[in-house]
Amino acid sequence: METRGAFTIESIEEAHEYYETVGPAAQTTVREVARAMDFDRVEYGERITSEVVETARDAMFASLLEVTVGSRAEYEEWREAYDGEVTEIGHENVDRVVWHAGPAGEAVAATFQEEEDAAVATLRRQAFGRLYRDLM
Repeated sequence: METRGAFTIESIEEAHEYYETVGPAAQTTVREVARAMDFDRVEYGERITSEVVETARDAMFASLLEVTVGSRAEYEEWREAYDGEVTEIGHENVDRVVWHAGPAGEAVAATFQEEEDAAVATLRRQAFGRLYRDLM
C-alpha cells in the first residue's frame, strides 16, 4: 500500500484552507503559461478570465489530494473499517484500487489493473468533483 499526495484533509475548514492556499499559485501558473504562449495584454485580457484561473485552482487542488493506492484486499480492509459512504468507479474484479476519503463522511475509489498514474489522476478529479466542488 502506498500513499501519494500533499493534502490530507481532516475537515471542511481544512479543505477551504488548502483551496485558498493554491489560489495564488494557480494565478501565477496561468499568467506564466499565457506568457509562454506569447499572449499580449489584449489577448490576455480577453482569454484569461476568472473562470480560467478557477479551473487552474481546482486542478491544482485536486492534483495535491492525498490518495491511497493498494491491492483489492487492502482496499476491502480499509472499506470495512471506514464509517462512511464510498463511491467506487470501475470493475469490482480488478486487482488494484486507489481511494480518497473526504472530510464529510464520503469517499471515492477507482479500480485499475496496470495504469496506476492514470488511475490516480482520474480518482483525484472524481474526488474533487464529488467531494469538494460544492464545498468550495
